[in-house]
Amino acid sequence: MAEHFDLSYLEAIPLPAIFVGQDARVAGANERAVSLQPQARKDLPFILVFRQPALNSAVETCLETRTRQRAVYFHNEGPQEHRFNVTCAPVQGTFGRGAVICFRDVTELRQLDQMRRDFVANVSHELRTPLTAILGFIETLQGPARNDPQAQERFLSTMADEASRMNRLVGDLLSLSKVEEVSRMRPTDAVNLGDLVRSVVRNLMPLATDAGSTLDFLAPGGAMIVPGDSDQLMQVVTNLIENALKYGGQGTHVTIRLDEVERDRSLRGPAICLSVKDNGPGIDPVHIPRLTERFYRIDSHRSREMGGTGLGLAIVKHIINRHRGRMAIESAPGEGSTFRVFLPKL
Repeated sequence: MAEHFDLSYLEAIPLPAIFVGQDARVAGANERAVSLQPQARKDLPFILVFRQPALNSAVETCLETRTRQRAVYFHNEGPQEHRFNVTCAPVQGTFGRGAVICFRDVTELRQLDQMRRDFVANVSHELRTPLTAILGFIETLQGPARNDPQAQERFLSTMADEASRMNRLVGDLLSLSKVEEVSRMRPTDAVNLGDLVRSVVRNLMPLATDAGSTLDFLAPGGAMIVPGDSDQLMQVVTNLIENALKYGGQGTHVTIRLDEVERDRSLRGPAICLSVKDNGPGIDPVHIPRLTERFYRIDSHRSREMGGTGLGLAIVKHIINRHRGRMAIESAPGEGSTFRVFLPKL
């Protein structure tokens, strides 16, 4: 009889699992299944526990034909809907006949698959635009502008800009790939953030001067040492300062500073805070949660005009995560923006 089913068999299954007797009533459920659906602990008809026709049909077919069946179960948990691949397998023993139903959560796998598809679509779009422009100019140079030196110079200049844009995009894609490759390997080299930031500011000073902007580094009194990868941390500082200069607008004033934090609640220990602040137009708070997404732009046209690839802050986020740090963004329209990076102190 199904009521003599040994529940320990179900507890040994590392997935939510339910035993349904030949009478289609729930005769046993492990704790994972009860967490998924609390009514699974009751002696109820299966169709009253999981009220989804496709799943109920699969269970009925399994019991009637004694063949393995598959189905999909959707479960709402808060704002997110979870998708489960369900397997119904017939079983028979001293406890009687019935079926074991196992639920495998594939929500994250489907989300990752969707992210991969979106990523490929975004990369294709980003590359197609400059490629289309270059091919169009080549066709013009081979035809109507064949004997027009002024048009040739203008078109070749634009083609060079588009080729540079593709080169930057490929470079950022390679950087992102390299960071993801070593994301689980925590860097341990001692890096002096003060010296590193000073070097980046010195290198970017000509860019600031050309834009009529100013860079002001409030250097710390003592050494600011963190465990890290100096090349990657230099990329973080460079990206943040370049973004402040680009999107802060003409004549913006960028302030960079390093501060010690006695104890950061998120990092659970002492930390170093790097902040990059500009007095530009600021960012609407609605955009802030998505700024570190790949290819997310507030103003796509303006970003492309400035040479942005839409990957800079995504790279920054991955590098900070690898260093077990965190980033905070504060901004409001008309009040400028402040990007803060917190890194564990050595």
